[in-house]
Amino acid sequence: MPSESQYPPIDIPNTDVWGFLFERKDRPYPDDKVIYQDPYTNRSYTYAQVKNSAADFGKGLKALWDWQKGDVLALYTPNCIDTPAITWGCHWAGGILSPANPGYTVDELAFQLKDSGAKAIVTQLPFIKTAREAATKSGIPDNRIIIIGDQRDPNGRVKHFTSIRNISGTARYRRTKAKPEDDLAFLVYSSGTTGHPKGVMLTHRNIVSNVLMLRAGEAGHLGWSNGPNGEGDKLLAFLPFFHIYGLTCLIHQSLYSGLQLVVMPKFDLEDFCRFIQDYKITFSYVVPPVVLMLSKHPVVSKYDLSSIRMMNSGAAPLTRELVISLHNRLKIPIKQGYGLSETSPTTHTQPWEDWNKTIGAVGTLLPNQTAKYMSPDGKEVPVGETGELWIKGPNVFKGYLNNPEMTAQALTEDGYFKTGDVGYQDKDGHFYITDRVKELIKYKGFQVPPAELEGILVAHPSVNDVAVIGIYNEEQATEVPRAYVVPAGGLGKGNKEADEIVEWLNSRVASHKKLRGGVRFVEAIPKSVSGKILRRLLKVKAAEEDKAKKAKL
Repeated sequence: MPSESQYPPIDIPNTDVWGFLFERKDRPYPDDKVIYQDPYTNRSYTYAQVKNSAADFGKGLKALWDWQKGDVLALYTPNCIDTPAITWGCHWAGGILSPANPGYTVDELAFQLKDSGAKAIVTQLPFIKTAREAATKSGIPDNRIIIIGDQRDPNGRVKHFTSIRNISGTARYRRTKAKPEDDLAFLVYSSGTTGHPKGVMLTHRNIVSNVLMLRAGEAGHLGWSNGPNGEGDKLLAFLPFFHIYGLTCLIHQSLYSGLQLVVMPKFDLEDFCRFIQDYKITFSYVVPPVVLMLSKHPVVSKYDLSSIRMMNSGAAPLTRELVISLHNRLKIPIKQGYGLSETSPTTHTQPWEDWNKTIGAVGTLLPNQTAKYMSPDGKEVPVGETGELWIKGPNVFKGYLNNPEMTAQALTEDGYFKTGDVGYQDKDGHFYITDRVKELIKYKGFQVPPAELEGILVAHPSVNDVAVIGIYNEEQATEVPRAYVVPAGGLGKGNKEADEIVEWLNSRVASHKKLRGGVRFVEAIPKSVSGKILRRLLKVKAAEEDKAKKAKL
């Protein structure tokens, strides 16, 4: 039988995102509460300022471009405290927001603009060249490019969003209400391992549901007493707002719960530590590479991070070794959560009090969901046995845009989403994720989860970072695990050091998990902005290495 959530069911209001955030009767904080803070410029938005700016921007969209329900606005920018006003202004006007990675090339951005059918694009001045070229390629006229942030176009050719917000004669426009279960709030693009990214269609109900589900999981903790300085909980945000993790857990949760969000445009370790110290940050959503840096980097010791009550890690598996390493060094508890773009995103989180009791678990199932682990032949596996996780709930996406075939593969007829993640649950309802279905290494019929080996290897004193992939060994006619290691103290390590790491790992794992592919030293592990290891790039590197080796023979 599928697992039910241990939380009591929650009521999900039949409203769109705007109504949920700005027309509620139970907001527990005042209009002048500062919600979004830029620590570099000290610019900020209160709740009232966000609401008014968003409504004015929405009116401007309608007045300037006759914005219609279902029109798509693309967002191509690093984190910015103007992003919430743009997001909900788009919703006020009945639009759909489609955030894009600011690291995209012209062609990558143009693909998303075309695929989503974007009618306009919002960016920042330093990104205008790429944005303009991609807009031209996808048929968006120059006068539909908008900039946000502190910089203005010195030539005055590109509108700043404040000019759209301040268009006169817009009082006659009214908010376009969305149908929560049918109308899209966001089109986020998931990176897949092959081919173009897929447009994930998230409805207003998906987002409203997940904010409330997440709130239930953090209930009684976030929004505590009043914080160390009387201002309540403060969250430090560096996770990208173009990713669903940042969109829901940071932008939406902070406004709904009245938490101040200190916004970094990108991650910088020293600034991260400095802002925790200066702003008395109490909570941060992080990813495993950041946990690794906090547990090992010398610069961390310069700062007082004692205001942090808890961190929550997501986006990639967090291992026992990293949790213990961080806590031993800084005494900061860290729990884990789990989710996907297709689930809006959060489906599981560890209860605060369980962070050190169930290390390695992604937590328990949040309310209003059911889940089950399935075998490759489509049968549910018993508790304790490994399978692919399937999830059902109001947070599960509507489907992939313009891709009925992939949608049919991902969603079952009875509404379960096949996550592609492998794991198991224990008898007490704690869920574990061990790896991706497509990333498991198959050694002579045995499954080897790369994340498990990585979790062990990061505890080695000579390892600063590591990624494990499977490479095909012709002599053994099977895949074998190989580790790519960023060594402590920099490059220049040789066979002796590599062999020592291999032996150290092999003494700690079952025979089929041994590093039969050896160790290779590298300067850095390729990762996405959300912290996921880009194994496909390492596989290309491995193929090139093996080709060069054969050429020498």
